[in-house]
Amino acid sequence: MIVLVFKYLLPKGYRGITLFPFIIFSDTNSKNNLVLLNHEKIHIRQQLELLIIPFYMWYGLEFLVRYFQYKNWNLAYKNISFEREAYANEKDLNYLKKRSFWEFYKFL
Repeated sequence: MIVLVFKYLLPKGYRGITLFPFIIFSDTNSKNNLVLLNHEKIHIRQQLELLIIPFYMWYGLEFLVRYFQYKNWNLAYKNISFEREAYANEKDLNYLKKRSFWEFYKFL
């Protein structure tokens, strides 16, 4: 995994994004934030499980469904199953060691 810092690639208000195999942060200090780094590592695992391209397709489709459901960008984003799993477990720094395959599915 390579950690990059490139604030212009991130939408405003976001501190990090994972574009396999890269984790991109909005600023250099974020790479030292263990909770944020764990959140993004959860996305790496999700992307690997879905063979990368299908992950992005699912993510985008689910975002659209959630956007029509909530009529709110932030609520749609926070309710994507991949994000729900990552936010629910980001503080557990051992989560990836015990995580089951396709664990995000429980967050649909």
